[in-house]
Amino acid sequence: MNRLKKKKQNAGAEVNGNGSVTREPDCGRKQKLAEIHQALINDPVDIETLRRAAGSKGGLLTDELRRKVWPKLLNINVYDLPHKPGRDVRENHKDFNQVVLDVRRSMKRFPKGMRASERAVLQEQMIDIILEVLKRTPQLHYYQGYHDVAVTLLLVVGERMTIAMLDTLSNHHLRDFMDPTMDSTKHILNYLMPILEQVDTELHDFMIRAEVGTIFALSWLITWYGHVLSDFKHTMRLYDFFLASHPLMPIYLAATIVLHREKEVKKTECDMAMVHHLLSRIPQDLPYELLIGQAQDLFNQYPPSLLAKRAALQPRKSLSISTFQAFQLATLHQRPDSVLKRLTKAQGSSTSRQASRYSGLEAALPQERGQLWGKRNRMVKMAVWGLSATLGAAVFAVAQTAMDWGPEALLQLF
Repeated sequence: MNRLKKKKQNAGAEVNGNGSVTREPDCGRKQKLAEIHQALINDPVDIETLRRAAGSKGGLLTDELRRKVWPKLLNINVYDLPHKPGRDVRENHKDFNQVVLDVRRSMKRFPKGMRASERAVLQEQMIDIILEVLKRTPQLHYYQGYHDVAVTLLLVVGERMTIAMLDTLSNHHLRDFMDPTMDSTKHILNYLMPILEQVDTELHDFMIRAEVGTIFALSWLITWYGHVLSDFKHTMRLYDFFLASHPLMPIYLAATIVLHREKEVKKTECDMAMVHHLLSRIPQDLPYELLIGQAQDLFNQYPPSLLAKRAALQPRKSLSISTFQAFQLATLHQRPDSVLKRLTKAQGSSTSRQASRYSGLEAALPQERGQLWGKRNRMVKMAVWGLSATLGAAVFAVAQTAMDWGPEALLQLF
């Protein structure tokens, strides 16, 4: 623990390209608000400043800012969100019953004083959100605790944005937890003990003798601590941090929590049940800003690439880790919301004009030829759009949508 304590604990933080964070002094709330606002209106959006703000003291400060910054951290276009799930999302879904049970048991995750009717509406939305995300990517497997992530997002950003964010997180940061077995999750947990060994050999050896393992930190990891923290403001602060960081940052935070409780652990009887009982009950008065700073320091000193050289971590490849660099690079070229709004409006207006012209042309054809036009000759349809005065926006919108559906959908246009 001494090596960790010797590190100077500053107030701010900067997330680097590899997901690590460099600390810097806190410049005050007003300046931070101004920096976030400026980063959001820059073209392209200044993602590095947003990551730094999310990792520094106080995080993103308000829910209003989170609704603006969280999507940018995940490369989500706020003007191209998924539609609300239809009624059919619940039909014949293999996870429906388990999702309903978990959501029904999530009452403590909602703010105290919230009306039962309002909570019931949000719980129904949670069920649909989770099933919709799972339906979108059949390779994803539901796990108990996934709903804790969903409810945190829902309470901050609303239904449609939660679908978009949860979908992205499920395919990146949370991907290892969504395999059909727990092997990948255990692989991530296996990083905990090597971190402890690097910082405090005595504590590490004590826990090895107690044979406590790492399962006490499972719920911390897979819910991003949402399941174990009673104060929602602390949960949101950690989500700011994790959304701006490497997918393994939650395990580094777990290490700092164990190290913070070093004296308690060493005073406990060296017995698996006793140590597990102590560590599995996370204190609610932890110094979160201090621990976030220490987790950032640990990540910088002992990055995953260094820890992965240990034999216990070699056999398995993490999808979350292997895709992270490409994911981060993809976030660097986003347009500000004002530009996205203007482009979306222009595309909608252009598409509407094209549809109007196309409808008039189709109506002038004989019935049989009109049917042929509408159903079969899609290349001619594209040619008509291409000859229109507002060529660019309409063709781009159609082609982009088709590419989102997949190459086979694009081929069907011709």
